Amino acid sequence: MKIHESAENYLEAILMVKEEKGAVRSIDIVRHMDFSKPSVSRAMSLLRENGYITMDRDGFIELTPSGYEIAARIYERHQLLTQWLVRLGVTPEVAAADACRLEHDMSAETFQKLKDHIHAAGG
Repeated sequence: MKIHESAENYLEAILMVKEEKGAVRSIDIVRHMDFSKPSVSRAMSLLRENGYITMDRDGFIELTPSGYEIAARIYERHQLLTQWLVRLGVTPEVAAADACRLEHDMSAETFQKLKDHIHAAGG
């Protein structure tokens, strides 16, 4: 299933904040992504409507299995691409920004081949 890049970014952010803090609320996403509260609120509403997240009455956000699957895929790509670019000599800041752009448009086949190559090369 193809979802928009912005939704993938939000799901990845939820996963990252969850791993860092243990719990996620919309304000955490606002701070993490440096977006406005109304933008994040609208995105959370759309993610909830599409079955990617749940939100309890206290505002705590959880990824559904389908939301987690997407978030984990994007996060894995982000981490691997960032590390690879840094090993190539790219500064960490530029590597992270470039990885963020690359992670969404790369096919699963290409990512798997790149991943295999990086691991075979000892990375």
